[in-house]
Amino acid sequence: MDAAEFRRRGKEMVDYVADYLENIEKRPVYPDLEPGYLRSLIPNEAPLEPESYEDIIKDVERVIMPGVTHWHSPYFFAYFPAASSYPAMVADMLCGAIGCIGFSWAASPACTELETVMLDWLGKMLQLPECFIAGTHGRGGGVIQGTASEATLMSLLAARCKAVRRVQAINAKKSESEILSKLVAYTSDQAHSSVERAALIGAVMMRKVPTDNHYAVRKEMLKKMVEEDKAAGLIPFYFCATLGTTPSCAFDHLTELGPLCNEENMWMHIDAAYAGSAFVCPEFRPLLNGVEFADSFNFNPHKWLLVNFDSAIVKQHWQIPLGRRFRSLKMWFVFRMYGLKGLQAHIRKQVALAKEFESLVRADKRFEICAEVVLGLVCFRLKGSNELNQELLKRITKSREIHLVPCQLSGRFVLRFAICARSTESHHIQQAWQHITQLTFELLQEASH
Repeated sequence: MDAAEFRRRGKEMVDYVADYLENIEKRPVYPDLEPGYLRSLIPNEAPLEPESYEDIIKDVERVIMPGVTHWHSPYFFAYFPAASSYPAMVADMLCGAIGCIGFSWAASPACTELETVMLDWLGKMLQLPECFIAGTHGRGGGVIQGTASEATLMSLLAARCKAVRRVQAINAKKSESEILSKLVAYTSDQAHSSVERAALIGAVMMRKVPTDNHYAVRKEMLKKMVEEDKAAGLIPFYFCATLGTTPSCAFDHLTELGPLCNEENMWMHIDAAYAGSAFVCPEFRPLLNGVEFADSFNFNPHKWLLVNFDSAIVKQHWQIPLGRRFRSLKMWFVFRMYGLKGLQAHIRKQVALAKEFESLVRADKRFEICAEVVLGLVCFRLKGSNELNQELLKRITKSREIHLVPCQLSGRFVLRFAICARSTESHHIQQAWQHITQLTFELLQEASH
């Protein structure tokens, strides 16, 4: 493919992408096939001779699209959002074309410097303390990670290193291995599995802190566990607080937990992967109060701030890879073309849609709301057994008209309804609820016989 053909094919691909997104709701949101479907559709080996672009594009529809879960369909309500916008897609094209490997300032000055400035823009949007901002006299700033999983691991490794140095400064005879065997980290019993995985990779103990009736960690329980572990000769060194838990979007109480972590010399990391984007809205910013006590903070613009994957922000200078893509271009394009007001409007619209769905659930006495609806996630279930709700979700999935996933809350099987796609409107919410209630009617009719 030369430059002339690239111009032609590039324009064709833009049209294909625009057509795909404009008509995405006409496609079944969830694929209807079995694992291993793809292997039989393509050769066992790469072609020896070049193939035509036309044949490849035909195979996109024949091979790829039947196996795609359409995350950007307005009928996709599973997991959490995967952000997407046209400005971010255009910026990603430019990122691919520049193709720099930004492992140092000299490797590509613009890549290094734009990332630093974009993280400062974000920090100011979220009204983070000045110590988190690079363009000040402080030592703040951060880097773009691939995911929140990486950010959590980096914060835990940094905390581990700091704890070892602190203990050895007091007792130089203690070996690193001896200290590591006594380090203990903490997180919510509602925290994402990646937090526990970070502890496994970091080779440290991690204890899960029981949560209150709102699925949030409170100071009393963490303090009790810390005191027990200290009495047993262990060294508490790290706490990962969650703002917007994956199961129910619960919020740990930072204003209680932060001072405790500071008093106990424990690194406090904040995982706000999903909810963090909402803090650009003044009405949701109080949920971040207590961030001033934190040592590191992460959220994912690629979840809810219209920046395509991957883009996870961590205010702290650590990272796994040496090579880095020019990911800040996506932020630069999105922030300039939407403006802060446009980003706020997107968040507010999706929260309003979640509230609309919540009101529909509350109006139907067959259902119950299982957790407070704070942002764009509604946790609900049919009143009845776990098996009944499992069967309802099975029918929803099989229909392929809408897509949801479950969670467990207090031992109950719960359905999660997350507002995800940028194109979701009120009529999609109404249609989704109508579909759920129709399947519920059929299920209850069969159960009554």
